[in-house]
Amino acid sequence: MVKINNLEIENVKRVKAVTLAPAENGLTVIGGRNGQGKTSVLDAIAWALGGDRFKPSQPNREGSVIPPHLKVELSNGLVVERSGNNSNLKVIDPNGNKGGQQLLNEFVEAFALNLPKFMQSSSKEKADILLRIIGVGDKLYTLETDEQRLYNRRTEIGRVRDQKSKYAKELPIYSGLPAEPVSAVELIKQQQEILARNGENQRKRNQLAQLQQEYDHTSAQLEELGTKLEKLSADLDIARKSATDLQDESTAEIERSLAEIEATNAKIRANLDRQRAEIEAEDFGKQYDELTEQINDIRRQKTDLLSSTDLPLSGLSVENGELLYNGCRWDCMSGSEQLRVATAIVRRLNPKCGFVLLDKLEQMDTDTLAEFGAWLEQEGLQVIATRVSTGGECSIIIEDGKNAAPAEQPTTWKAGTF
Repeated sequence: MVKINNLEIENVKRVKAVTLAPAENGLTVIGGRNGQGKTSVLDAIAWALGGDRFKPSQPNREGSVIPPHLKVELSNGLVVERSGNNSNLKVIDPNGNKGGQQLLNEFVEAFALNLPKFMQSSSKEKADILLRIIGVGDKLYTLETDEQRLYNRRTEIGRVRDQKSKYAKELPIYSGLPAEPVSAVELIKQQQEILARNGENQRKRNQLAQLQQEYDHTSAQLEELGTKLEKLSADLDIARKSATDLQDESTAEIERSLAEIEATNAKIRANLDRQRAEIEAEDFGKQYDELTEQINDIRRQKTDLLSSTDLPLSGLSVENGELLYNGCRWDCMSGSEQLRVATAIVRRLNPKCGFVLLDKLEQMDTDTLAEFGAWLEQEGLQVIATRVSTGGECSIIIEDGKNAAPAEQPTTWKAGTF
């Protein structure tokens, strides 16, 4: 990995003249009060190594007639200089050969020069960068697409299941009824049979009346019709005996059943509707559970996929296209956690680039700063950072655009766990 060995900066923004030999590994803190030129040092490094896209809009120090001068010596032996009114770039390798910006671009990561650009990107963009680094973006995208499809389907199934259950609970239950609606045809058939029998009875009654009439008429002519009277008398006796035992059947029960059949069938249909709704709710409940298991299986695959990769930092993951650290989304991380995550990811973007520039490190307290510095040493990563402070945690102090001795002995960062 390429790191920065020495810096010489003159007349850039607020910097008058600053020299710096950063620690090879770990944290080099540029301290000082506000407005003294700390950030100008980082801007100068970014300009020197990143090219004109990092050039400040007003690079010349106010009040200076001498043009900016930047010189950076790198661990691979390259010497990078920008000087003169046009800030011409000169890159010289250990053999004395000259190169240009293209040579620097091979090992200088843009995000390492401008970490805020990474930190200000959207959560999805951060997640995409991480997935690109570890090489599982396509696989994770497929899994997350399947998960979202199943999740949407499960939500739909759950909504229908709840509707069916609610509908079933709202329906009344009627006891003592047949399982299927009653048929009116059978009752009407029974009614017709009774009416037919009653009609036959009426026919016999009519016959009796007719015979009685004939009998009365014949009696008046008894003398003339003696023979006929005897015959009619015999027929009358027979008809009377036949009609005596006749008894009409009532259709009232059937008529009452016919009147009540629709109400009965409405209750039966309500029972059937409730039963169907309960069965459908149970079926949708099974589908919901099956989809839940499929979703959980996809989530396990995502976890296994990320666990099997070489992540830049333990605790990093991607969920629903969003970057997480120890289960927290970016906006829920502390400022120090965001810096750790950003540093770890950016250094992995270009393994040849062994340094990162950090501005405004005062959001870390001294304990967190020490922990961060120890982790950087452990990882063999060089970070040059600024901090509004003049304490012993500072490697150098910038005062009025120049080097000033720190108020205390600079802290030595020791490797340890992060």
